[in-house]
Amino acid sequence: MSVSIGDQVRLVRPQTFLKTADPMPMLRPPDLVAHDEIGRVMALLPAETASVRFARGTFLLSIEQLTLVNEDLNNASDQDAASDSDAPSEARGSSDPGN
Repeated sequence: MSVSIGDQVRLVRPQTFLKTADPMPMLRPPDLVAHDEIGRVMALLPAETASVRFARGTFLLSIEQLTLVNEDLNNASDQDAASDSDAPSEARGSSDPGN
């Protein structure tokens, strides 16, 4: 996957820990970033690593651990369109509860 600075991304899976993007990085607990939270790529670093800004901090993450938000939305809309065409049509019989 290719990401650029400014792209909106989301974690592919929950992390076991998060590494801060500070000058002296620290390991932080994984609950600082929700699995479905959207972050923005702030910098691209060597070794396929990106600095990603989330609501509760900026963290260093492998690009393999990220997915672009636009791709998620396109995949979801494709799946919704497929499921809508496969859905059975509504029953059109009239019901009369009073009689």
